[in-house]
Amino acid sequence: MTWGREPVSPPVALTIAGSDAGGGAGIQADLKAMTAHGVFGTAVVTATTAQNTRGVADVHAVPAGHVASQYDAVIEDFDVVAVKTGMLATASIVETAAGLLARGSAPVVVDPVMVAATGDRLLSPAAEDAYQGLIERATLVTPNADEAAVLVGDPVETLADAEAAGRELVARGAGAALVKGGHLDGETVVDTLVIGDSGEGSGDGDEPTVVRFENPRVATDATHGSGCALSSAIAARLARGEPLREAVAGAVDDMGAAIRRGYDVGEGPGAVNPTAFDGGV
Repeated sequence: MTWGREPVSPPVALTIAGSDAGGGAGIQADLKAMTAHGVFGTAVVTATTAQNTRGVADVHAVPAGHVASQYDAVIEDFDVVAVKTGMLATASIVETAAGLLARGSAPVVVDPVMVAATGDRLLSPAAEDAYQGLIERATLVTPNADEAAVLVGDPVETLADAEAAGRELVARGAGAALVKGGHLDGETVVDTLVIGDSGEGSGDGDEPTVVRFENPRVATDATHGSGCALSSAIAARLARGEPLREAVAGAVDDMGAAIRRGYDVGEGPGAVNPTAFDGGV
């Protein structure tokens, strides 16, 4: 007896990010989130990291030329309908990613992984400066408060600051900016979404739209991988054809479930659980 093949044809998304040896963040979290949303995930690895639930011991960046080769291999074979970027490691890789993505038309979610949970800066000043080219290509940029402060050069400590930073990122060319509120004070987490007039361009013309998402704060420090999972969930929802605002709203709701039902593994705080997304398929 043999089984007949019954293939499925999910939409395809791409993550361009670093590898987390501990499995809680990076491309590992990205692919889990994409799969949970019924999307086939492909991956371009920008760096390998020796890390676990307790911290990062070593980082090895992949040569920018190999990043480009991986990207070309994926694009030549798959119909990629959404992309997200995560840890890009060096100025050369940031610039390479911006150039590669400028060749395509799929929506791009940029998670600017610049500042660790400890507050440590993860990129050189040159790499931080190189992000401007990627911002101009982004459908959505998803910085936390610390990363938004690096990108715009001003402190982000209040909701007003978050809105101002989002407006500045849209003015610099992003279609929209989601400034995450997890690092801000308060019993609730308020994420601020600023959408340009077209949802794709600089916001010139009509005033940008500002939307806030407020959710209870989960009493845990096990949030490793939350930024990766959120940006990947948004990319997956865009790949499924959801409008930007709906995709962000759904993914923000998903994150509460991912944190509440996080993985209790390793000797550190643990990691979020992308497969627990309420919006999973």
